[in-house]
Amino acid sequence: MLKGKQLIFIDFEFSMPERSRTPKHFYPEIIEAGIVVVQNNEVMEKFSSYVKPTAFPKLTTRCKKFLSIKQEQVDQGISFTNLIQYFAEMNQHGKNKVVTWGNMDMKVLRDNCKKQGIEFPLVGEFIDLSMEYKKFFGDQNQTGLWKAVQEYGRDGVGNHHKALDDALTTYHIYKLVEKDKKYLEKATPPTIGERIDLSKLFNQLA
Repeated sequence: MLKGKQLIFIDFEFSMPERSRTPKHFYPEIIEAGIVVVQNNEVMEKFSSYVKPTAFPKLTTRCKKFLSIKQEQVDQGISFTNLIQYFAEMNQHGKNKVVTWGNMDMKVLRDNCKKQGIEFPLVGEFIDLSMEYKKFFGDQNQTGLWKAVQEYGRDGVGNHHKALDDALTTYHIYKLVEKDKKYLEKATPPTIGERIDLSKLFNQLA
């Protein structure tokens, strides 16, 4: 990969306890990672992998049902250490701008690193696109990822709650929001004559 400014779109899926009870010391672990790397408006790399949980290796029924995921899939996934190594290597390819939908992905990544005594691997600017979206459209509440893309009259990529599909959907919304921002920046502000009817004003003053 060439060196330069790169956008990294990340989505994780996490383990979750049963609704009825939460085991002592339970915390969400990353069990699936989806990553899209973009340079100069071109997708340079896509990464998708299941990740083996270590603290609570057995997935709950709720988790498997909600994410449509099987125990065998995470059992055959990469280790969390391998995922961190992958992220660390990304830092060598240029200046990172990390984009996620919501703040949970980075929170859980930081927490998982802390629990395992591993240094947080990502360096750069961190963007919560859901907050950008909320501010841009003046929404009172944060909008879900797939609801946001549907509000643009588009469909999400693939299946919701599949990490790579959600990362790609985040990238698509990012492009749409950036396009709208540029459109507003280029819009010429109205002159005073366009804002008010000057002929009526002159008649009143006569």
